[in-house]
Amino acid sequence: MLQHQSMEPFLSSNNHRDVIIMGGGLAGLTLALQLKRKHPELDIDVIERRAHPVPLAAHKVGESSVEIGAHYFAEVLGLKDLLKEQQLKKFGFRFFFSDGQADLAQVTELGASTFLPTGSWQLDRGLFENSLAQRVRELGVRFTDSSVIREFAIGSGDEPHTVVIERKSTQDGERQSLQSRWLIDASGRAGLIKRKLGLADNNAHEGNAVWFRIAERINVDDWSDDAEFLSRCDPPHRWLSTIHLVGEGYWVWLIPLSSGSHSVGIVCDPTLHPIEQMNSFEAAMGWFAKHQPKLHAVLDAKRDKLQDFAFFKRFSYGCKKVFSGSDRWALTGEAGVFLDPFYSPGSDFIAFANSFITELVTQDKGRRSVDMYANMFERIYLALYSGMLPLYTGQYGLFGDAKIMPIKVIWDYTFYWGVMCPLFFQGKLTDIVAMARLTPKLERAQAINVAVQSVLQRWGALGRHANPRRMIDQAKIPWFAEMNRALTDKLEGKAFDMQFDQSLAQLAQLAQEIADVALASEPGLDVAALRTLLGERKPQTGEPMLLALAA
Repeated sequence: MLQHQSMEPFLSSNNHRDVIIMGGGLAGLTLALQLKRKHPELDIDVIERRAHPVPLAAHKVGESSVEIGAHYFAEVLGLKDLLKEQQLKKFGFRFFFSDGQADLAQVTELGASTFLPTGSWQLDRGLFENSLAQRVRELGVRFTDSSVIREFAIGSGDEPHTVVIERKSTQDGERQSLQSRWLIDASGRAGLIKRKLGLADNNAHEGNAVWFRIAERINVDDWSDDAEFLSRCDPPHRWLSTIHLVGEGYWVWLIPLSSGSHSVGIVCDPTLHPIEQMNSFEAAMGWFAKHQPKLHAVLDAKRDKLQDFAFFKRFSYGCKKVFSGSDRWALTGEAGVFLDPFYSPGSDFIAFANSFITELVTQDKGRRSVDMYANMFERIYLALYSGMLPLYTGQYGLFGDAKIMPIKVIWDYTFYWGVMCPLFFQGKLTDIVAMARLTPKLERAQAINVAVQSVLQRWGALGRHANPRRMIDQAKIPWFAEMNRALTDKLEGKAFDMQFDQSLAQLAQLAQEIADVALASEPGLDVAALRTLLGERKPQTGEPMLLALAA
């Protein structure tokens, strides 16, 4: 373990903090707010390299939130009014199987015709992080922007951590040395602690992404004059959705920002769509001309509105360790793990990590050993990561299939709403007694999920299906809309267990139906592993869950 004796001498006698957070982006600022809301007396420093206020729109990727992250921001952090005032209410996810097609009205659309009860937000990250910085400062957090962390040492045992920072604005490079009891890495992909301790852990999911912002609204409802297409949604505001324009091996996102800009991105399997085909704006435009010609035409008329351009190679990664109870350090946000932007899980994993860290600090303040909690929370956190990874790994080849992909999306939502969301909405993740009781059920759900993803992948490998003109309306799937509504029910004791068991039963029924539909389409398809997990089938009661997708 590195020692802090080699650090620069202290420049201030008042240099000790309870918590130092390295990084003042979304993860670091929300953690500071959560800690201060629970423990107002904590002395917290947040060190951020960017100057504040940061620019709107052209700032960071990760603008679309989903239900867990939205609940975290609105309810756990108390930001509901701020979100309503400053951000855009998201009209859910919306998928168009539009590869090579110029008219969205002529392809399959998957999405809701109206807002579902439990919603989320489209986040202008610049606007949001500026507001968060102001909020934490008002609560007494020392938020130091325009500062670089020149070196840091992780204390061992009861030794404090030491961090040396340098303000970019100073002429002589003056440095300040700080000590803290807790050290949190929220530095994003810089991964300061991960790099220092050699914690990087590659996974099997290979994906690349490019993205940019256009300083003008992009409204897909303007792309067609087809009356039936335009009448599908109430309100007629598809532009508020996170639009997925999908094709084999890729998806394109369109995300509106409250500042008036629109975020555009391409995410792809590099074996099917090499990054060299899109790693500049001009190259990306050439790629759009082939794969999304209508978007190409729209963007071509807005070239003068381009605000930025960036790309990532191999964006998905894991981490060997994220929490240390004995040495009191932790990783949050992209400093730890990152899955895939397809279902926008970034803010969810910030919510998970920050809630675990807040509980660790709470236990430490009570002079209780945090080792047991840190080990348990780390197992849960990494299990959540590994549990969601199969939704993406090896699945990009399915994205252009207008028959299989809607089934996958419905399945993935059911797994997320039925298994992942209740753990956070009902406050179970940091309840080690509850999580110990739920672990066998979660392991079974995860095993079924892996088996279903494998069936879908094998099914898709056998050939593409038709892409008819139609809308699969998620708002008109009764059980699906009810699962979304029930997320905000307040459940205690047996009520939670009954609801959770019901969700797992729905998940098993849906898995059985997927096996049936896949076999009906491809009689030779191997579904044996899934059948074994599901066991002896029970007679089905009520309407089939996949009825809306059967047409």
